[in-house]
Amino acid sequence: MAGKYYVVWEGGAPGVYDSWPACQAQVSGRKDAKYKSYGSKPEAERAYREGWKKHWGQGGSKGASGASPKSAGAGEKLPLSPEQAAGEIDFDSVSVDVGTRGNPGPVEYRGVDTRTGDVLFSVGPIEKGTNNLGEFLAIVHALAYLKQKGSAKTIYSDSRTALKWLRQKEVVTTLPRDDSTFEIWALVDRALSWLRVNTYPNKVLKWETERWGEVKADYGRKG
Repeated sequence: MAGKYYVVWEGGAPGVYDSWPACQAQVSGRKDAKYKSYGSKPEAERAYREGWKKHWGQGGSKGASGASPKSAGAGEKLPLSPEQAAGEIDFDSVSVDVGTRGNPGPVEYRGVDTRTGDVLFSVGPIEKGTNNLGEFLAIVHALAYLKQKGSAKTIYSDSRTALKWLRQKEVVTTLPRDDSTFEIWALVDRALSWLRVNTYPNKVLKWETERWGEVKADYGRKG
C-alpha cells in the first residue's frame, strides 16, 4: 500500500514530507500551522505549489483549525472535537487498541497511558472474535477502569465502528453465537449491561491516525 505524503504550507519548514513524523515535527505546537495529507507525491507537490488557499479546508486530512467534512467517505474524516481540530492530543488520557490474528480469530486488547505507553490493562487472547468487537470491549473496559478510579480522563480509540456502537449501546455484527465465540459474547453482553446502568464524564474521542501516527496502544499488526 502506498504511503501518504504530507504538505506543510505554514509551519516550521514548509514543504512536502513522505512521513507523518517528519510532518509532525514542523507543525506540532504551532496553532497557525496549515498542513494536509495526500495519496501520491505528484498530488502533494502540485498542492504545495498552488498554495494553501486553494487546498486547505477543502476536505481530506488537514491540520490546524479548518473544518472537517461531515461525511465519512474514502479519504474523509468524521467531524472532529475542538481538541482534535486544533491538532492537539490530550496526553493525560488512556488509549485503547485491539490485536487480532484473523478476522474472525483470536482477539486481545489493551489500554495504555497515552503519555508514557505504560499498559494499564490487558485482556486476551480471547479464542475467537472480531476486530470491531475487541475495539468496543477495549473502550468499555477503559470506561469502567477509569470510573473505578474516579477519573474523568479522555479515552482515545481509532475505531469509528466501536465509537458508534458505544453511542448506540448496541453492537451490530455477523459473528455467530456458538461454542467457539462464547467467551467474547459473554464479555460483550457484560459490557453492554455496564453501559446501560452506568454514566461517565469521560470524553471518548477518535484517534486521528493519519495526523498523529498509530494509536499508542497499537499492537503493531493488522488483520
